[in-house]
Amino acid sequence: MSDKAAARERFLSVFECAVEELKEVLVSHKMPQEAIDWFVKNLNYNTPGGKLNRGLSVVDTYAILNNTTADKLNDEQYKKVALLGWSIELLQAYFLVADDMMDQSKTRRGQKCWYLVEGVGNIAINDSFMLEGAIYVLLKKHFRQDPYYVDLLDLFHEVTFQTELGQLLDLVTADEEVVDLDKFSLDKHSFIVIFKTAYYSFYLPVALAMYMSGISSEEDLKQVRDILIPLGEYFQIQDDFLDCFGTPEQIGKIGTDIKDNKCSWVVNQALLHATPEQRKLLDDNYGKKDDESEQRCKDLFKSMGIEKIYHDYEESIVAKLREQIDKVDESRGLKKDVLTAFLGKVYKRSK
Repeated sequence: MSDKAAARERFLSVFECAVEELKEVLVSHKMPQEAIDWFVKNLNYNTPGGKLNRGLSVVDTYAILNNTTADKLNDEQYKKVALLGWSIELLQAYFLVADDMMDQSKTRRGQKCWYLVEGVGNIAINDSFMLEGAIYVLLKKHFRQDPYYVDLLDLFHEVTFQTELGQLLDLVTADEEVVDLDKFSLDKHSFIVIFKTAYYSFYLPVALAMYMSGISSEEDLKQVRDILIPLGEYFQIQDDFLDCFGTPEQIGKIGTDIKDNKCSWVVNQALLHATPEQRKLLDDNYGKKDDESEQRCKDLFKSMGIEKIYHDYEESIVAKLREQIDKVDESRGLKKDVLTAFLGKVYKRSK
């Protein structure tokens, strides 16, 4: 088994323990068996799929901060930090179950969206709440005695609300029924991606590992935030670019941003540079559900040189982030390697 596969297996074994613990809570409340079975199915269907990058990066960050590697952590240490990782994966599952209903999506991670599974329907709304509630059950059980317990709660509540703000702006800006490109702007795009993605996907895993490692000064949290938030924005811009210019084999899904009228970085760049004729073509075709309209938009983006604009942006943001990482103050225990590792995962990725 490769190191990567072994790391994933060890991480998944902690989730199995967490499911048992959560099940015991329902048993202690004398919940009927059918409700217990439902909750377990909800947890297993919606949480462990996907790449698990957010959860695993809590473990990796903790290991770097403590001058070791994840495989060298003893079982007790590992379980605790992995539970913080799973708490992010539960948060992600909570967002995705609800998000898929809002977007009327059909598939997620290669399977039917939860609300479309036979017999689920609108029960998925409550199921999403229960995925979020599970985070706080686990945190209380395993971290109640730790001095940083309140910091963990505070961080999860804050980041959850920030993500919901990003989702709100995304929903009111990109109405699938009424396409109005005047609502789009790069500033709005920036706010949406920072709040909807960057905080919980990039800042949260590192901040959790820092608290558990005893590195909690506001200066250090600010140092990582100032690098990870622009890095998270770059990650999402890259995602928008790949949605339009990547192949399904490359990105593992069929890009839908154009048909879904998404306020994506690609269309915002096009709006910034469009002639009146090009703007009319976008107004007539963007956000339409047919393949021909989508292709017209893609051809226009190609002819406008959006690919070059993206590659220039990528090189400039990466140079800037490397410069910032070089200046990080490590005197209180923070390590530049944490940030370099995150940048390495994002730069030039193709999926």
